[in-house]
Amino acid sequence: MKLLFATTNPAKIKRYKSRLAENGIELITIKDLDLKLDINENGKNALENAYIKAKTYYDATKIITIGMDDNLFIEELPQEKQPGTHVRRVNGKVLTDEEMIEHYSNLAKEFGGKLTAKWVYGMVIYNGKEAKEYTWSKSHFYFVDKPCDKRNPGYPLDSITIIPEYNKYYLDLAKEEKEKYKQNTNTNNVINFILQNI
Repeated sequence: MKLLFATTNPAKIKRYKSRLAENGIELITIKDLDLKLDINENGKNALENAYIKAKTYYDATKIITIGMDDNLFIEELPQEKQPGTHVRRVNGKVLTDEEMIEHYSNLAKEFGGKLTAKWVYGMVIYNGKEAKEYTWSKSHFYFVDKPCDKRNPGYPLDSITIIPEYNKYYLDLAKEEKEKYKQNTNTNNVINFILQNI
C-alpha cells in the first residue's frame, strides 16, 4: 500500500521510510509526485499544521496522507519570543539550514552559550473521512553557541544540539548511543500509530 508523507524534509522521510517498508507500506513523498501546493500553515500548534498539510495533500491526490509538524520551545525565552511553529521563519524570512544554525547558535550566545530546548511534535493521518492525531515531545537536550562540523540535511539544529547524558553533540553520538537515545524519543510509538491508523 502507498502512503503519502506531506513533507520535503529528507530527515523526516529517512526516519520512517525503511521502518514502514518492513511492514509492506511504501512511503511516497510530495517530491515523488512532483507536487508542491501553496499551503498556509497558520495553525496554532503542531497538530493543527499537521492537519492542514495532511488534508490539503489528500484532497489533491486522494492518497492517505501523513502531515507532520513540530513546535520548538526554549526555556530561557519569554512567551512572545518562542519559535513555536515558526522554527524556520524568523522576522518573516524562511531560513536555510545554515541560516538556522547561525540564528539559533547566536541566540544561545546571547544567553551565555546554552539554551534549554524542547520539541513538541504533531502527526495527523487523513484518509478523506477522518483525521487521526498523535502528539509527543522530546526534551533532555540543549542548544549551544558553537556548531559541530557535521550536518543533517533537514534537521539543521542537530548541529548545535548537545545530549546531556553523553555530553556530546547529537551528530557525534556513536551508533549505539544514537539508537538508545532514539528509543527514548518515541520513534517506535510513531510507527505503531501509523500502522494502526492507515
